[in-house]
Amino acid sequence: MCGKQLRNYFRKKWVFCRAEINIKPWEELLEEIKEDKRQRWIDKAAYAFWRGNPRTSASRMELMRCNVSHKRNGVLAFTNRYKIYVEGIGWSMSEKYITACNFVMLLVKTRYYAFFSRGLQMHHYWPINDQGDKCRSIKFAVEWGNSHEQEAQDIRKAGSNFIREDLKMDHVYDYMFHVLSEYAKLLRYKPTIPERALEISSETLCCPRVGVHKTFMMESMVKGPTNVSPYNMPPPYDALAFQALLERKANAICQEKLWEKKYWENQTKNN
Repeated sequence: MCGKQLRNYFRKKWVFCRAEINIKPWEELLEEIKEDKRQRWIDKAAYAFWRGNPRTSASRMELMRCNVSHKRNGVLAFTNRYKIYVEGIGWSMSEKYITACNFVMLLVKTRYYAFFSRGLQMHHYWPINDQGDKCRSIKFAVEWGNSHEQEAQDIRKAGSNFIREDLKMDHVYDYMFHVLSEYAKLLRYKPTIPERALEISSETLCCPRVGVHKTFMMESMVKGPTNVSPYNMPPPYDALAFQALLERKANAICQEKLWEKKYWENQTKNN
């Protein structure tokens, strides 16, 4: 397949959605998020929020020691300024939803990465200390954001813009095309279709589905091919540029830790 053909194949086969919890396909959901102007960030409650299954990781269980609200209200998740991202047994898909939905993401250091995770830089989120007391680190992040509202909003805007612009489905398909193209270059044999192989099409995937699963698959099905070729992959960082990137991230984390340490020292003195 040439670039356009392979890219069109991906456009039919892959979507961002979670029908089991009624989350719509990514393109439709992204448009709704962009148009949602129900509440300005500045008018939201000045708290951090997390909801999920705490039993899937020790890191999540530690959050249960924080000031927990037992209100099981879905609306509550959207009325706070800050949303916590913490992994469970593996990477959580909520990372992109949190970042896209006008929250300041408080990110506990991750072990697992999505294909876009390394594109998130320090100006897209606020790091939470995973080595010490997470509750103290979260409290400081909220206090800092509430006393530096413009800077906090800059983080929120940068994160949202990254997800909304860089994670458009066309870019996702382009990424998939380049990944498989690079893997193909490493093959030492010519792949062939087995004699008894069954071809899977969009129709054969969709027909057995029922309810919202089928609805979302039909809504996200691409109706026709694209006339645009995949974007050209930029060259990798050279050694100096990559080292500079790592140093900027390390310096930003170090600065945040110093601010947090000073904050708690002042709290101790004042008490």
